[in-house]
This record gives sequence, structure tokens and C-alpha cells, in this order.
Amino acid sequence: MSSTTTVTGERADFLQMLAKHRGFLRFTVQNLTDEQANRRTTASELTLGGLIKHVAATERGWANFILEGAAGMFKETIDWEAQFSMREGETLAELLAQYEEIARRTDELVASVDLDESHPLPEAPWFEAGAAWSNRRVLMHIIAETSQHSGHADIIRESLDGAKTMG
Repeated sequence: MSSTTTVTGERADFLQMLAKHRGFLRFTVQNLTDEQANRRTTASELTLGGLIKHVAATERGWANFILEGAAGMFKETIDWEAQFSMREGETLAELLAQYEEIARRTDELVASVDLDESHPLPEAPWFEAGAAWSNRRVLMHIIAETSQHSGHADIIRESLDGAKTMG
């Protein structure tokens, strides 16, 4: 978004909610080493660095969906198993920078796209056959995903060193 763009109403609400839940997620990884960010602290395969990577990849995929429909959603190859932990050579700082870039792109979309435009969802067992989602619904889904995984991150961080996002 340019500094001269003023976003109001529903779009401002989307941006505010995205910023809030992204902030919670980023807060959970502050002051961590790469080793800590990649440590499993629960029975889950999830790590804090992996959650940053997953949320960023998910947001990027849905932003691509807004722009290109189902074909754009998976245009980047996703290593499904690798997205929940940091791989050799990945750093938390790099993952956060990538997430910031993706978030900036999504924020630009919030300010500019037709919220009522919709695209058919890709064929997948977790989507209703023949369903389509509006850009508005996709943005709500991105917020829900970010919020849900922010909660996961809070549990992982508390298990790591007792730190909490709230409280």
C-alpha cells in the first residue's frame, strides 16, 4: 500500500485484524535462536519456525488464489512435510522477512481487490465440490488461519521457555 492510500470500513477492519494476529504470531518468536525456533516442545510436529513458514506459505497461496483462482494457489511447489519445521540452512530471521513480504502483498490486495469477486475452489477432499469463495471469504480465512496458528505458537513457546503472548 502506498502511504497516500487511505483504507476505511471493512478493508480497514481486515487490515487491523491481520496486523493484530500477525503481531501475536511474530511475538511468540521474538528473542529466539534458530535452534529454539526449530525445537519441538509438544507431541505435535509443529515448531515455531515451522509455523511462521506454514502461515506464510498458506497466506501466499490464498493471495495467489485471489489473483489467479485455483490455478494460482499451488503454482509454487510446497513441500508439505517440510513446512512445519525449519530445514537445514533456514533461519528464523529469513522466515520472518519472507512472511513480512507476503503480508505486505496481502495488505495491498486488501486495499485494492474487488471483495465480491469469487473463484471456484480447487478440487480437494477438504473443500465442498463445486464451491467458490469470494475474496472477502478468502481474507477471513487468512485471518482465521493466522489466529489459529498464533494460538498454536503460544502453546509451543510456553512449553519451550514459559513465555506467553498474553498473561
